[in-house]
Amino acid sequence: MQTGQFKLGNFQTQSGDVLQDACLSYETHGELSADKSNAIVYPTWYTGTHEDNRGAIGVGKALDPERYFIIVPDMFCNGLSSSPSNTKAPQDRGRFPSITPYDNVIAQHRLCGEHFGIEQLQLVVGFSMSAQQAFHWAALFPEMVKAIAPICGTSKTSPHNLLFLEGIKRALTADASWANGDYVDPPENGLRAFTTVYASWAFSQTFYREGLHLTVGGQHFDSMAEFLEFFHGIFARHDANNLLGMLETWQLADVSNHSKFGGDWRAALSSITCPAIVLPSKTDLYFPPEDNEVEVSMMPSAELRVIPSAYGHAAGFPGLSTAEDDEFIDDALRELLSQS
Repeated sequence: MQTGQFKLGNFQTQSGDVLQDACLSYETHGELSADKSNAIVYPTWYTGTHEDNRGAIGVGKALDPERYFIIVPDMFCNGLSSSPSNTKAPQDRGRFPSITPYDNVIAQHRLCGEHFGIEQLQLVVGFSMSAQQAFHWAALFPEMVKAIAPICGTSKTSPHNLLFLEGIKRALTADASWANGDYVDPPENGLRAFTTVYASWAFSQTFYREGLHLTVGGQHFDSMAEFLEFFHGIFARHDANNLLGMLETWQLADVSNHSKFGGDWRAALSSITCPAIVLPSKTDLYFPPEDNEVEVSMMPSAELRVIPSAYGHAAGFPGLSTAEDDEFIDDALRELLSQS
């Protein structure tokens, strides 16, 4: 397992801004084969860093580092790759350029080609926002991607999902100390409001009704307040401007938003000709299975496989959900890798 920083230089974004001295952080697992044919890309997701992906990677798992070279690129705005918190003025804090999933994918493509010399990927797999990136990878670089596995994510952020994100953004920025992103101390009240609203959507009604929040992630809690304190820790480790930067990327997700497709969503999805297993959670409130049903109907080699989980969106988060959910996903990944 190795970490690195790939220097992108002055990086042109889809917004039209040039991100100065851009950098892509990453972690790799396993060894790249001599013919460079065993590579997998597994990007990070909202609030995630490469450390969070480790739960799905290991000997005996589908993402086995003894067989594959697994690249985990950190998404822009997550605090490790170029982000509002680590970029110099005048692009620091709330002045950081808007970033789209395609911006992330293009940077990752450069990492694979320029740094590692990889021309083909066995699989692009992702959860949540990295599921969105998997769709974007296959649409933009179909000759390179042999299979994709989007887990609990869509190719385009729906209006309902966008509205939820707008709500948590307003909860955070309503803090009196927000100061348009130029806060002196973290906007703690806003962050806690953000956490509370987010927690009500990240898991399902069944999850809470059955008291599963009291034993989540291998930990035990005596009350909802204790669970919320644990959940708050996921967000509190991130700078607030970084949270909003990633959130904007989520809102901007649209696989058709590229000159190659001209806004034609059907054309973008039909261009994804590689095998795909799309894995929504049965109880996901962000990305419900019916959203993926529409997408799969436009993809020539895709299958919808619904995770039968009560954990809502978190069913796809390795180590946070159940062993059964993880194994369900692992089985799909093995199947795709066996075909590639």
